[in-house]
Amino acid sequence: MANNKPKLFLFAVIQVKPEYFSAAKAALDEIIQPTLQEPGCHVFSAFVSKDRSDTLHLFECFENEDALNAHYAQDYTTSVFKKYETWLSAPVEVTKMYASSQVSWEQFHA
Repeated sequence: MANNKPKLFLFAVIQVKPEYFSAAKAALDEIIQPTLQEPGCHVFSAFVSKDRSDTLHLFECFENEDALNAHYAQDYTTSVFKKYETWLSAPVEVTKMYASSQVSWEQFHA
């Protein structure tokens, strides 16, 4: 049975001090696969900004806030957050959005 609630989408802009950029990207890359295995996680992708060499973009889609909060509670997530405390050159900007229509998993990946 399909879930009729709109999915939660997040877009994060992560500005990193140049000397930590490689480590910051590697830390995100390491948690992509475990995060994708979490219940309620549909998408978790990290990208290097095409316009800024010190910026990473994180795009996520979770079933709901509970699934997102469960992700935040994972040891590997809290470990990355702890490292990022010294790596960041600016606070992380996070935009949360809910789908305006009922998008199924199949439609999202078509």
